[in-house]
Amino acid sequence: MEHSVGDLAVLGNGAGLRETPDPRDLAIEARGLVKRFDGTLAVDGVDIAVPHGAIYGVLGPNGAGKTTTLRMLLGIIDPDFGYRRVLGSEHPTDLAHRIGYLPEERGLYPAMKAYEAIAFLAALRGVPLAEGRRRAKAMLEDYGLGHAADRQIRQLSKGMAQQVQLIGTLLHNPDLVVLDEPFSGLDAINQGRLEQLIRGLAARGATVLFSTHVIAHAERMCDSIAIIAAGKVPFAGPVDVARDRLRPQVRLETRERDGRWRAALPSDARCDAKPQGGAFWYFTLPESGTEPLLRALIEGEAGILSLSIERAGLHDAFVAIAGEAAARALDQPADDAPVKGRR
Repeated sequence: MEHSVGDLAVLGNGAGLRETPDPRDLAIEARGLVKRFDGTLAVDGVDIAVPHGAIYGVLGPNGAGKTTTLRMLLGIIDPDFGYRRVLGSEHPTDLAHRIGYLPEERGLYPAMKAYEAIAFLAALRGVPLAEGRRRAKAMLEDYGLGHAADRQIRQLSKGMAQQVQLIGTLLHNPDLVVLDEPFSGLDAINQGRLEQLIRGLAARGATVLFSTHVIAHAERMCDSIAIIAAGKVPFAGPVDVARDRLRPQVRLETRERDGRWRAALPSDARCDAKPQGGAFWYFTLPESGTEPLLRALIEGEAGILSLSIERAGLHDAFVAIAGEAAARALDQPADDAPVKGRR
């Protein structure tokens, strides 16, 4: 079946079609991307649509096909089949000056000084070397790394070297920033700084696309996500839509144990009776929603002592969408990734 560009944001999510976006509103659009390595299917029909100015996450375990997908989108490798358009062009390598890319495999010349390494990366994106050196020293100061400007890369910690490469990725003020597992190797403080940086990029109008196997980063940061597992995308769309695939869970404490209000509770509601009377009830929020439930409890004189309604988190949504095996694989070390080149 042929899908229109407007269908891309909802393919596989089972939530029903939403308003079709104008292709001009998309920074990235891809349909049916397929890639094989040595006969092994690494990416199997990936569809992604990333609006301009969005923070968009590609979420999945190591070996799922995230890195291969990003590389195809950027034109580093070509898909065997499928269509891609980045910033309005089907030839993303022609737009290197508008794109910043931080690969998962960090690569800096060990003997280069930090500010020179940044200026070199920016020069590859069209920034004059002298201007790049000036900007590099200024950005290192802004990031609290001014003291390391003249240090060789080999003298820096892993986290500092990663920040240097990140600065080099951003020095030319790209319209699109693509980060492959950017939080890997960073401590909690620097992960927080990176989150602030990503939000700042989006605030100035840049589009940020990043891959991760850590659900918490995607849940905190992203407007929309693509869940990728075994080279396929079973869901692509807003985080809220993914979470709404599961009904909220209710915890209710009542003074009474029985009454006509019980008819408002699902038949499979779990009851933990309290020795002194009353009970705790645990159940999925009915399709009718919160207000009819509350009305029935109040009018039926259940004696509400406490009531909490917890919306499903992204982890639970991921399990429901991609399966428990894929969720377990999120915690699998990168070295155990099953297919080389498929991350």
